[in-house]
Amino acid sequence: MKPSAILLLLTICCHYLLAHPGIGIVKDRKGNIYYTDLKQIWKIDTNGKKTIAVANVHSHELYMDSADNLYGEHLWYNGERANTWGHYVWCLQNNGTLVKIKEPAAGFLENYSFVRDGKGNMYWAERWIVSRIKKKGPGGNVVILAEGKFKDIRWMHATAAGALYFIDLTDLYKIDEQGKLRLIAKSLEEGIAFKDTSLKHHIFGIWLDKADNIYIAVTGGQVVKKISTDGIVSSAIYSSGGWSPIAGLFDEKENLWLMESDRLNEIRVRKIIKTKLL
Repeated sequence: MKPSAILLLLTICCHYLLAHPGIGIVKDRKGNIYYTDLKQIWKIDTNGKKTIAVANVHSHELYMDSADNLYGEHLWYNGERANTWGHYVWCLQNNGTLVKIKEPAAGFLENYSFVRDGKGNMYWAERWIVSRIKKKGPGGNVVILAEGKFKDIRWMHATAAGALYFIDLTDLYKIDEQGKLRLIAKSLEEGIAFKDTSLKHHIFGIWLDKADNIYIAVTGGQVVKKISTDGIVSSAIYSSGGWSPIAGLFDEKENLWLMESDRLNEIRVRKIIKTKLL
């Protein structure tokens, strides 16, 4: 094999090893499910029919507002020669019209987030030696909810009432509606599957059920962990074969829609009936 071909093969392998899937999965008021595979946004309607809702967008997270408007980002790389990134923010309005609400710009999206509560507040992390969790209200006011020397703040989830959960490497924290920071569970990692062995991408999505039990996609261990309201950690469901959980949500009948990824970041979503959960 020619050296150039070997280099290309190594580049492709490194891309797959270093890239990570998105966690964007949401539902509208009718029960339709939307999720990202980093190439487009898919829709699964209430009859189980799967179609493309938004084509050609690289979105890691999604947000559905109370009027069923769907929001996401398109992020792209301009190639090794330029070695720069670009982005814009899109909205699929409830009438089916796709619009840009933030025009294309250089670099990464800053001071803007798809982690939002029921009042439209958005939350994000600024990751430095001293990291900060920030909240921006619909009127534009920004406040610091927490700051400190965290290990590595990763994915977040905001409840409708305004509580914020976030992963700090493999620990789970909560900032409640009054702004109090609390460690919920420590060292949630479990084994190492085919994902990043540094633990950086070991844990992905966070979601809650109607009873406020917390669910964590421990991607590196191929398991969804459940944290009950009294703090007991258990295994709710396992992924099998080459698949690992990355995100999920519960529908109105409390069935779990589990988003899973394989080692090449291919995505599937399975509906798991409530009675099948551990």
